[in-house]
Amino acid sequence: MLYSQTIGTGDNLVLLHGWGFNADLFDPLISQYQSQYRITKIDLPGHGRSNNVEGGLDEWCDEIIKILPKNPILLGWSLGGLLAINIATKIKISKLILVASTPNFVQNSNWEFGIDADNFRQFSDALTLNLSKGLKRFTSLQTKDKTQLKALNQSIDKYPATTTSLNQGLEILMNTDLTHELKSLSTPIKVILGNRDTLVPGKIKYWYQQLNIPTLILDTAHLPFLHDGFSL
Repeated sequence: MLYSQTIGTGDNLVLLHGWGFNADLFDPLISQYQSQYRITKIDLPGHGRSNNVEGGLDEWCDEIIKILPKNPILLGWSLGGLLAINIATKIKISKLILVASTPNFVQNSNWEFGIDADNFRQFSDALTLNLSKGLKRFTSLQTKDKTQLKALNQSIDKYPATTTSLNQGLEILMNTDLTHELKSLSTPIKVILGNRDTLVPGKIKYWYQQLNIPTLILDTAHLPFLHDGFSL
């Protein structure tokens, strides 16, 4: 069973977080927008307060779909963006918002807009060795707001992800390519990127723009929704 919480009034907005974190990461965003949207935050399988789900990308998404409101705006950050793209191929959503995300996180001979596979493995291995310490160091590089950092660090300690889900998530990140699926979507799409992001290369903005996808670039790293200039 997956954990979810809904707050606010307005059009349905669903938030999907990234690898290793939990949905409380979005609390500052929820505080900002709960008077405009009915917001549902979901802990990914094996993350936060959610149980593990056997399988990979499709199995995770099928479980998420079970608790989605009808025709939502779906916002996915990082790994959550991959899940959101896949979900948008399965059910009707009103809008897809990708935050610091990409349909393919890792470079290959046909895809220059990811990061080097070896660098990705080194990054993920370093985090996995000590997840709590690694995630705290990672977030400290994304924001200097001490109040935000304290809340994020408390959440990381309180709701650690399971080893099983971390391995599943890494497998999804390493081996998923949804570029064709994203191109085929008729759903309205918006992309928000950080120009200092080390995980989603900034040059991917050109690929999105070639597809006529509105793309907002903020002077931030991998957590753009913590930036003052962030806007839905």
